[in-house]
Amino acid sequence: MFNLPNIITAGNLIAGCLSIIFALQGRLDLASYALLFAMLLDFFDGFLARLLKLQGELGKQLDSLADMVSFGAAPGIIAFVLLILSGAVSLNGSLSAVLVGDTMGSSMKILIDQYFEALFYGASEYHVVPFHGWYLVLPFISLLIPFFSLFRLAKFNLDTRQSDQFIGLPTPANSLFIISIALTLWFGYGENNFKGLLSEIFLREGVLSTFIVMFSIMLIAEFPLIALKFKNYSLKDNLDKYILIGFALILFLTLQVFALSFIVILYLTISLIRFFVNKK
Repeated sequence: MFNLPNIITAGNLIAGCLSIIFALQGRLDLASYALLFAMLLDFFDGFLARLLKLQGELGKQLDSLADMVSFGAAPGIIAFVLLILSGAVSLNGSLSAVLVGDTMGSSMKILIDQYFEALFYGASEYHVVPFHGWYLVLPFISLLIPFFSLFRLAKFNLDTRQSDQFIGLPTPANSLFIISIALTLWFGYGENNFKGLLSEIFLREGVLSTFIVMFSIMLIAEFPLIALKFKNYSLKDNLDKYILIGFALILFLTLQVFALSFIVILYLTISLIRFFVNKK
């Protein structure tokens, strides 16, 4: 039971739990890093299981349970916090008007506390952001992420079509898109350049909620997506994968964390092109 791959899977679970804790404390940077670490562990547990020939039903079930926390619940909570911030922007015109703490993290923690106080005890006139009405409901849109992730992960375990491709958006890819928004906000908000503009666009209520709903539904969509699994390394058989990897590296080296959302969109675009080309 407690072999190395299963312990690494448990580490994936712990990283997801830490991400939730960090997010609710306003530290979206640490929450995002914890999920990136969970993705790394999620890759290595399967790799080591195959290398050490320790694959089994127990490991498969543990992997799904860990993924439900790290790539279902945790990104849902990060999105919950992002929607709280989006509501604050809608109510006050800009996030800078309500960032009253000494740091970005402490300011976000104050907003999160004000939201939960308004949700459970009613809005207070002493708060900078008196959350009320629709803006108390808005963050719950984020629960679509764990809802659809549950069905996505169960379906993946049973669907034999997903040996060399994915059917529907993988939960780690969805999580990567959510944390890309969080990191763009954390490092870009207030900058007088495209990074600041991108963070402001992502925080718009309509944009953020639309992305969350759209990507959540894509988790269970009957749509084939590229899986980075190589049966061989020929250019002819793997052209789409090499194009994806090449452009992703260029984007990341150019834009660092601000490239993550574009990489996920690029992944979906190339998969869509491949689908229609193969269909023809």
